[in-house]
Amino acid sequence: MRNTIYTLLLLFLFTSINAQEYSKLISEANKLYETKDYKMSADLYDKAFKIESENPSHLYNGACSSSLAGNTKKAFKWLNLSIEKGWTNLKHLNSDTDLENLHSKKEWGKTIEKLEKKLALIEANYDKPLQAELLAILEEDQKYRVQMNETQKKFGPNSKEMNDLWRVTNQKDSINLLKVKKILDEKGWVGKDKVGAQANSALFLVIQHSDLETQKKYLPMMKEAVAKGNASPGSLALLIDRIEIREGRKQIYGSQIGIIQSNNTFYVSPLIDPDNVDKRRTEVGLGPISDYLKNWNLVWDVEKYKKELPELEKLNK
Repeated sequence: MRNTIYTLLLLFLFTSINAQEYSKLISEANKLYETKDYKMSADLYDKAFKIESENPSHLYNGACSSSLAGNTKKAFKWLNLSIEKGWTNLKHLNSDTDLENLHSKKEWGKTIEKLEKKLALIEANYDKPLQAELLAILEEDQKYRVQMNETQKKFGPNSKEMNDLWRVTNQKDSINLLKVKKILDEKGWVGKDKVGAQANSALFLVIQHSDLETQKKYLPMMKEAVAKGNASPGSLALLIDRIEIREGRKQIYGSQIGIIQSNNTFYVSPLIDPDNVDKRRTEVGLGPISDYLKNWNLVWDVEKYKKELPELEKLNK
């Protein structure tokens, strides 16, 4: 028995070390892609995929780096593997300029055909009425939010225009929440296998934009859905971050951005262990925090952030 336990401990340790190495390699590969060092990025993806090759998004990103590095053979290998492991975004695949090097190859048509056939089989099992309802909810959830960035730039965060936009958005959110609660309570967290990835994402977005008590109520359901493959780990990470911040704790993945009202300055809300945030983000399929923060014109400087953290914690109290 002691030998068995010792073997299991070694196996657990080995698996844990491999997972950490995989996350580190993926994170570094992403950073090299951003600096346009595509060959080195592809080399690191290659090392990572020797450890594990199950994440369709990572495989797809590896294919992009390989394509840009001129290694079309490896790009097709990883692209096809990403489809086998669950990549289904045909529209993105067709429009992604990273993959233009592959378009002239005969394998490209075969790859597109492969995904189209897979999608046809998947969509045959869709709950079409529910999919249509969720897509309509998704459109309402995003309709006014997409206007906010430009409206805020043009009129300011405390302007009448912004207040009017928020008022309409909050009204729509209330209606959408009633619909989504009914779906969740009656059908559970419906997966993309039943309604497609876009419609499935509407469930998360509406809960993410709801009140704290609602978020806490459906958090266990979403965790279970992620475990079953019916929800995105990255979306769950964002919901967890929002709850942590709302309850006065530090966030985990760096997704929540605060604003200093006096000067309209954005900042990363208090974050645990800032040095390893990209490792945690990689584990749930999120990109580097430096890329994420570009949406707010912020530059990620971990040493500076750690020095500012005590003051940021005061802002969130």
